[in-house]
Amino acid sequence: MRAGRCFWFTALLAAIIWMIVDASIMAAEDRFEEWSKERGVRRRAVDDYLLKNAVAYQWFADFPFGTNDGIPFLILQVLPKLAPQEWGDCGNVLEEVGLFRDERVPSYPIARGVGWSGMGRDKSDFKVDYASFTCGACHIGRVRNRSGTFEYLDGGINTQFNLVRYRTKVVRTIDKIVAGAETQADRIERATARIEAVIDEVHADDPHYFYRNCSIAGRDFDAVYEAQQVSAFKKNAKEIVAKFLVRADLELRSLAVLVNKNYQGFEQPMLRGMGGMADATGVSTSFGYLHRKEVEKDARSNPDIDLPPTAGLTDFMAVWRQADRRARWSSDGSALLEGGGQWNGNIPVPIFRNLAAELTMGFSVGTDVRVAALSVDFLDNLPSPPYPFEVDMDLAGRGQVLFQRHCADCHRPHNGRVYRDIGTDLGRAKVVSEPIAQRAQLGFMAIGSPEREVLLPPDNRKAYPFSTFDGRSLKDKPTAVMGDPKDHLGYVALPLNGVWATAPYLHNGSVPTLYHLLIPNERPVVFAKGRLDFDSTHVGYSWTLDDVQPSKAHEYQYDTSAHSSVSRLGHDRDITEGGVTYKLDWSNDRRGAMAIIEYLKTK
Repeated sequence: MRAGRCFWFTALLAAIIWMIVDASIMAAEDRFEEWSKERGVRRRAVDDYLLKNAVAYQWFADFPFGTNDGIPFLILQVLPKLAPQEWGDCGNVLEEVGLFRDERVPSYPIARGVGWSGMGRDKSDFKVDYASFTCGACHIGRVRNRSGTFEYLDGGINTQFNLVRYRTKVVRTIDKIVAGAETQADRIERATARIEAVIDEVHADDPHYFYRNCSIAGRDFDAVYEAQQVSAFKKNAKEIVAKFLVRADLELRSLAVLVNKNYQGFEQPMLRGMGGMADATGVSTSFGYLHRKEVEKDARSNPDIDLPPTAGLTDFMAVWRQADRRARWSSDGSALLEGGGQWNGNIPVPIFRNLAAELTMGFSVGTDVRVAALSVDFLDNLPSPPYPFEVDMDLAGRGQVLFQRHCADCHRPHNGRVYRDIGTDLGRAKVVSEPIAQRAQLGFMAIGSPEREVLLPPDNRKAYPFSTFDGRSLKDKPTAVMGDPKDHLGYVALPLNGVWATAPYLHNGSVPTLYHLLIPNERPVVFAKGRLDFDSTHVGYSWTLDDVQPSKAHEYQYDTSAHSSVSRLGHDRDITEGGVTYKLDWSNDRRGAMAIIEYLKTK
C-alpha cells in the first residue's frame, strides 16, 4: 500500500511539474510571439515607406555624387581584368572593398553604393560616364539572420565599406599596368593602351558587359548606349586616362598627408583602412588641400591651417528618422536650437548635412545637389529596421522603466545639447577648426546658394532647396550652414531608433555591443569588426577573437589601445545633473542592464 501511494504521489508530482513547464513554455512563446507580430508590422511599414518614396530612395541608394568626376565607369568595371589579384573574380568588382550586390535589385550592373553620371544626365547631353559613390555606399547595411540570408538596413550602416582600401587598390592597379614607365607621359601611354585593350576585349565578347542591359529611372542602358560609351571613351581615351591617374594619385596621397599629421603611431591601420569607419572631415579637407596646392597651384595652401588639428576617426552614422534631430529657430531667428547633425551636432540644416556627406568624397563644383535635396524629406521619416530576432517582451517592459529613468532624458528627440564630460576622446569634436569652419561655410553657400534653382525628378519641378529652413531665409546665416566650432566641443546624445543595428557603439565604434556599453568593466581592449553575423545576447555584431579570419577582406582586429582616437573610454560612469543621478555604469546590476538591452531591441 505504501509503495502504491508513493507511486501515485510521484506521478502526480511529475504531472504538476510538467504542467508548470508547459505553462512556462507557452508563456515564453507568447512573449516572443508578441514581438514577432510587432516586427511584421514594422517591416511592412519600412517596405511601404520605400515604395511610397521610390524616386527619392533610388536617388539615395543609386545615384552618384559626382556629375563629371570620379572614376570612368568603363575603367571601374574592368579593374578585375587589369589586376585580378587586387579585385578577385567573384562577379562583384567591389566585393573586396565591402560593397555588395543587393539581392533585391538583381538587374543592377554593379554593387550597391555606386552609380554613374549617365543616370542623372539629360538624354540629349551625352558624355563619358563617370562612376562615384552614393549615399547607399555608407548607409545601406546588412545583417545576417538565422537562415543565413540578409536583412537589409536602409539608412543604416555598411560596416564593411572601406574607402581607403578602395583607393589603395586603385593606385596599386595603376602601378601594375604602368610598371616600368619612367615619365608621366609614359605612364599615361601605357595605362591607356592596356585599358583600351581590355575594354575592347570584354565588349567584343559581351555587348552588355558594362551596363547589363539595365533600365533605371526611365533610362535604358542597352547595347546601343554601351557601344556609344565605348566609342566616346576611345575617342578621348588618353585625356580621360590622364585625368583618372591624377585624381587617383591625389586621393591616396592626400590621405597620407592627413595620417602623417594626426595619426602618429597609428599610420598602418589608417592606411589599410577600416570597414565602416572614416575620418570624414580629414578625408575631405586633405583632398581639398592637396588639390589646391598641386592642381590649382595655390601658394596659400597650408597644412597647419587647412587640415584638422586633431584625429577624427568615427564610425558611419545611421541616418533614418532625421526628423528626430530637426532643429528649430530661436525666437529672433538668429540661431538654430534643439537639434543638429553629425556626431557633434554642428550642421543643423538637413540639406547642408547631406551636402557635407557628398563633399567628403571629394566632389565640390561637380556635386549633384539633387541627391542631397531629395534625401532631405526621404530621411526625415524613414523608419528604422525592426530587430530581426526574438524579444522577451516582459523583460523589455521592465527595461523600459529603467530606460525612462536613466536614459530617456538625454537620448530624446530634438536634444541639441553637446555633452563634453562623459569621458570620450574629444578629438572628433575638435576636427573643425575656425579656419576650416569658415572655409566650409563659404564653400557650402557657394554650392548651395539661396538663389540656386534645382530641377527635381521625376517631373523636373523647380525647387530652391538652399533658400529657407522652416520658413526663414538662410541668406547670410553662415552658422546655420555650419555651427561655430566653440559651441560643438562634444557629442550629442542621439535618439535611439534602431540602436540595435548601429553597433559597434560610441562615436568611434570602440565598444562592440550594448552589453559592453552598459557594463564598461568588461569592454574588450581588442575585438573583431567587419562581420555580419549577430550576437543577439549582447546585441552587436559578432565580436569575439576566437575565430578571427584575417584572410577575409572585411574582417579585422580593432585595438582600442592603439591610439587616442579609438579609445573605448566614455559613457562609463554615473553622472548627476540637476540633482538627478543617471546610471551609466551597470556593472553592479547586470539584470537591470539585460532588461534595458531587451527594451532597446524594440526601439
